[in-house]
Amino acid sequence: MSPSEKFGQAAIQARKYFIMGLVNSPRNAWDKATNEIFEKWYYREKPCPRSAFLGLCEEGLVKDIPRGNYSNATKNKEYAIKAVTMLKDSPSWRNNKRSLWKEIVKKKPISYDYQLDVVFALWDNKLIT
Repeated sequence: MSPSEKFGQAAIQARKYFIMGLVNSPRNAWDKATNEIFEKWYYREKPCPRSAFLGLCEEGLVKDIPRGNYSNATKNKEYAIKAVTMLKDSPSWRNNKRSLWKEIVKKKPISYDYQLDVVFALWDNKLIT
C-alpha cells in the first residue's frame, strides 16, 4: 500500500477511533491510527496530512466529529477545506488530484504532501458532512 493510500486509511481509522471513544480527541485518534499504519516515524510525524484531517474536524466537516479546536495549523486546514468546497461544487475534481492541488494553491510553488489523500478518503467513504 502506498503512503497516499495509508494516509487515507489513517483518516478513516482516526475517525473510527474517535467516534468509538477509544481516544479523547481527533489528534490522539490521528496519532493512534498513524502509529498503527506506518512503520516509519517519518510518516507518522508528517504534519501536513495530520493538519488537513484536524482542520476538517475543527470545522465540523468530518461526519460524527464535533466542531472544536484541535490544531493551530492554518495552511493545510485551508487547503483541505478548499478541496472539500471544490468537490462539493464539482465532484469531477476527484478525478484529477494534480489539477485540484494546483487550483487550491493558485499555482504557487507549494509542494503537495498528502493533504488531498486525507480529503479523498473521507469523501469517497461519505464521511464528509
